[in-house]
Amino acid sequence: MNVKALVEENNRKRELLTPENEAYYSDLLIYIRLKFRLSELHTEEILMELLDHLLEGQQIGKTGKDIFGDDLKGYADEIIEQLPKSKKRELFPFISGIVANIVGWLLIIRGFLFLVLSPFTAVNSTVYPVTVIVIAFVIATFVIVTIIYILKLIEGTLFKEKQSKWKEIMKAGLIGAIGMALILLTVKFLPKIGPSFEFSWWASLLTGAVILASIYVRKQMNKD
Repeated sequence: MNVKALVEENNRKRELLTPENEAYYSDLLIYIRLKFRLSELHTEEILMELLDHLLEGQQIGKTGKDIFGDDLKGYADEIIEQLPKSKKRELFPFISGIVANIVGWLLIIRGFLFLVLSPFTAVNSTVYPVTVIVIAFVIATFVIVTIIYILKLIEGTLFKEKQSKWKEIMKAGLIGAIGMALILLTVKFLPKIGPSFEFSWWASLLTGAVILASIYVRKQMNKD
């Protein structure tokens, strides 16, 4: 079975678990899947084996704790140590995809606003590539820091019987607000650097559409 089929089968079989066992297994599943450097295929295969083992135990009245023990995190770490590593699951493609998505939508919004406003007021369509690169770097840094922080937050909520998610949600919201404020301040106060060229509304719309279309095509190809 390929990765997609394993994930779908895992989702289907998890519905057979009792609420207690489902919560127990979900912590294990999320914790292992968050380790992006592991081989994706081997990760899903071992998760399926663990799920089958849990379902078999459930049929004779056993719980996740009975099967995997009280120290689920320690058990998961032992599994992770044995799984092969893979460079294919590094965060860079994931992060670059998010950055490209943001840039694509920003270009479309820019083009649409310029199209709407240009009949009523003078619109400055001059673009400074160096300034744009600096802003793109700030956005990429914000995305990377935010993703890493949220993944750490998620990991910190696992393997706890009683947990309040509001605290983690507020932390994630705070880091997001700080990052957006930093981006807006950079856009507002960063001086115009280097050469420039005219980037009309239609060019902005077209470029944004091409970027988003490329992301969509890539996702469809990866599904296959």
